[in-house]
Amino acid sequence: MKRTVSVAPMMDCTDRHDRFFLRLISKNVMLYSEMVATKSALHGDRKKILSFSQEEKPLALQVGGSDKKELSEVAKIAEDMGYDEININLGCPSKKVQKNMFGACLMKEPDLVSECINEMVNSCNIPVTAKTRIGFDDTEDFNYLNNFILKMKKAGCKTFILHARKAILKGLTPKQNLNIPKLNYEMVYKIKKENPDLEIIVNGGISKTEEIKKHLKICNGVMIGRAIYQNPYFLTEIEKEIFNTKDNPTREQIVEELLKYLEKEVKLGTKVNHIMRHTVGLYHGQVGSKNWKRYLSDNMMARDSDFQKAKHIMTIVQNNEKVNQPTA
Repeated sequence: MKRTVSVAPMMDCTDRHDRFFLRLISKNVMLYSEMVATKSALHGDRKKILSFSQEEKPLALQVGGSDKKELSEVAKIAEDMGYDEININLGCPSKKVQKNMFGACLMKEPDLVSECINEMVNSCNIPVTAKTRIGFDDTEDFNYLNNFILKMKKAGCKTFILHARKAILKGLTPKQNLNIPKLNYEMVYKIKKENPDLEIIVNGGISKTEEIKKHLKICNGVMIGRAIYQNPYFLTEIEKEIFNTKDNPTREQIVEELLKYLEKEVKLGTKVNHIMRHTVGLYHGQVGSKNWKRYLSDNMMARDSDFQKAKHIMTIVQNNEKVNQPTA
């Protein structure tokens, strides 16, 4: 399984509808679910929370938790459901996540994390991976990060996604934590050079194919979040430049395929806006993109159980594709 380029797990973004949409654009990137808390996975509506379509694969489930027994159970469930990987969240800095003892605060508990990973590895046969920050609060130290990774390696983890910013656990919102702590790619590069046998994926602030190529000279892979959610058609450039894909879909072709999915989902009771909200950035950088966003905002909530409304929205998209040319 290749993780050359992957789309980051993003809360309220990378749900099953978004992943289906992204897979229409790219066949080669690795996709990740939103973070799912262990208790939700074990005691919630499992079909609603964990289900996915085969078209989304390869697909990883990201889980948040610190109870090793619960994490091992979810790892087995993920394998049984057909996920290709399970990833533990060690990077989310939100207060709610900290209160429940998972996310970035677990960087303070390397022994607990290694126990959790060991239980997960022993309960399933799919890869167990970790996504973490490079530090927290006043700690941004290579030796601390490297020792943390070595403990996880000893527990059976071989793939690490490193968000190249430290997490500020008090005083900053999750959104501010995506921008205010400075990027430190050199720390990630040093980890890779120190641990050539590990798969190291770099994450944070990456938005151009030139940047991807630069990172891939040192790291095994690149993970991108906001740049793809805000401009999903960026994936076609990644397909062309990174994976040498010759025949990439036009926006119109993507819309036609999404229309089929939409029709099926609406019949099953899915609200139109639950799917369409992920397409707001489809015309990013195109003439008329503001009109498309405005049209979506004004219409996708109206009579959203009516498939004809959805079809009309999609017709607008197709017309945009036909009449508008890319901006310089």
